[in-house]
Amino acid sequence: MTQPTTQPTTQPTTQPTTKTPSQIEGPAPTAGVDRSGLLAAPAYRLPRRLFSRLEGVFNEEVFFLILSVFIGIFSGLAVVCFRLAIDWMHLALLGPLPQTHSWRLFAVPALAGLVVAALVLHVFPGIRGSGVNQTKAALYIYNGVIPFRTAVGKFICAALAIGSGQSLGPEDPSLQIGASIASALGRWLQISREKLRLMAPVGAAAGLAAAFNAPVSAVLFVIEEVIGRWSAGILGSVVLSAVSSVVIVRWFLGSEPLFRIPVTTFKRPSELLAYAVLGIVGGLASVIFAKSIGYLRPRLKALPRWTQYFQPALAGLFVGLIAFLGAPQIMGAGYDSMDQAMHSQFPWRFLAILAVLKIVASTASFVSGAPGGMFAPTLFIGAMLGGAVGDIERIFFPHLTGSTGTYVLVGMGVLFAGFLRVPMTSVFMVLEVSGNYEIIVPVIVANTFSYLVSRSLQSIPIFDMLTRQDGLILPSLEEDREEAVLHVEDAMLPVPATILSAEDYVDANARRVQDSADSTFLVRQHPTGWKVVTREQLQNLFHEGKGELTLASVLLSQSLPSLYPDLPLDSALRYVNDYPLIPVVNRADSRQLEGVISRDSVFKKYGSPSGIAVQANL
Repeated sequence: MTQPTTQPTTQPTTQPTTKTPSQIEGPAPTAGVDRSGLLAAPAYRLPRRLFSRLEGVFNEEVFFLILSVFIGIFSGLAVVCFRLAIDWMHLALLGPLPQTHSWRLFAVPALAGLVVAALVLHVFPGIRGSGVNQTKAALYIYNGVIPFRTAVGKFICAALAIGSGQSLGPEDPSLQIGASIASALGRWLQISREKLRLMAPVGAAAGLAAAFNAPVSAVLFVIEEVIGRWSAGILGSVVLSAVSSVVIVRWFLGSEPLFRIPVTTFKRPSELLAYAVLGIVGGLASVIFAKSIGYLRPRLKALPRWTQYFQPALAGLFVGLIAFLGAPQIMGAGYDSMDQAMHSQFPWRFLAILAVLKIVASTASFVSGAPGGMFAPTLFIGAMLGGAVGDIERIFFPHLTGSTGTYVLVGMGVLFAGFLRVPMTSVFMVLEVSGNYEIIVPVIVANTFSYLVSRSLQSIPIFDMLTRQDGLILPSLEEDREEAVLHVEDAMLPVPATILSAEDYVDANARRVQDSADSTFLVRQHPTGWKVVTREQLQNLFHEGKGELTLASVLLSQSLPSLYPDLPLDSALRYVNDYPLIPVVNRADSRQLEGVISRDSVFKKYGSPSGIAVQANL
């Protein structure tokens, strides 16, 4: 989705094809230090002293939460300006109501594409395409560093590209602007490296929430796609930044949602079959959309560098010609057209045509390197597809009660789940946009079918595919969710035939092990706990004249750790080199032995065909 980011790095990557930040933007600054002059500027000393005092009063966790609020405020202000800039560009370049067959429709995007290409190639080389993967790269590779120059470049170039009609959306640039602001603030305050890594995702949530006016969806997307793990500190910071940014946006731009939601209904459970069909169709459209980008993007990037000056211009010309020939709705984000589709202002044939044309136009704009995101095009395609499928189904099945607006909303979630592969976010995004929980069941059903169809036909999610094309290897959060996991019970050995008691005498225990072929034995402690003893230790204790003592009184070794059958097998690796046997006990009764784990049984399981398959997925 993006070129390798321009962030400075303190760790070398292992990919020989990846450009380092210094190769892209010059010398790399040290982590935690901002070379932009902010620290030396007198105008910034007062607020920095304020933050320093806050840091001195509160511990690092609390200070990070407070800082998240300020990140949300700054990101919200930036997104407000960004949205106004896009609107101003649109009015200035295309007019308030672009007319079909007007020369502006193809001339403006083409000329603006030339300007954007020059800026991207010579001034802001790190802003090409989407910023989700750049935010992930900042988290996992560049220690949280995203140059503030990236935010400036993304703001200018994306506003020009989207405002001139490129078939892209503002949400993804807003996400990257928020991430860049958060990273710059963290470096300015010289916070710890661990917290600096998390600044970019926190800012990303703020930027995305401000763009969508939907804090819950933004939080879920960042957790589901960017960070991939939950903890109280991370969740609290992401929530605070998202909520504070939405408050700022609503303060300046009003609290109205993106769309005027019509009446949506779901009355008959039998209609779920109709929504399931929509999910299947949406999943197929998602695969076509993703495969088109995956096929064209590396081929255009492989062309000579001089062609990159003209690629955004040609994409703009292509999009403009589509608009000139009768479909100006596909230009820009297309929110107004989605709103019209919800209110049944387009016939189903035109809705289907718009869905196909938007796939073609957004693919051309994105692979050309024009800065902008795929969130809005995904919503547009899903809305048009949902409306078309709903209208067609009602022609053949007049008893269906779902309105066109209902199918349009469900279709948005369907493409979100199938193309972006964020199933949880897709559900809550529709609910948050519509404010109607009556359609939650159709949304879940349709999104599930879309996700399953997309995943079965394209194993690599779009974000992972784009990072690999850019020469980066970032964690695949979908693969982490779907990978098979070995558990302790998979490598567990049966309960040993001979189990000793710590309350019995040494000589009695020595007699019990005489007929056993084992060399190591578990010892049950009272009231709970386990130890281990070897045959040789028992013989030595007996020869030392300690046969009349209880095993508990002479066995001074440390108690064994216990495992549970459902734990990941990885949890056994920290113990198997230190203890010959590890008891596996029942969660409901720690005295009930389920089996034992040994080093050989664990390594043997990892070496088995099923274990090798699991390792291959890691």
